[in-house]
Amino acid sequence: MAKIGVEQSLTNVQEALRERGHEVVPLRQESDAKGCDCCVVTGQDSNVMGIQNAVTSSSVIEASGLTAEEVCQKVEEKLR
Repeated sequence: MAKIGVEQSLTNVQEALRERGHEVVPLRQESDAKGCDCCVVTGQDSNVMGIQNAVTSSSVIEASGLTAEEVCQKVEEKLR
């Protein structure tokens, strides 16, 4: 089971990842990304919280234009 940080507005992605057995952490602030295996952001303003800086060494996935299922697939590809 991976720990995935997901931007709060992406509730459908959060639920889909939970259904697949992942631990989901809502990303409210920059520090929430620490310790996550992967982070999912909307991409509307993907660096607002500094997540793509040195805050996390994990993968950051932009969810814009993707379905919850497509995001889950991308997350699982990154975790392999």
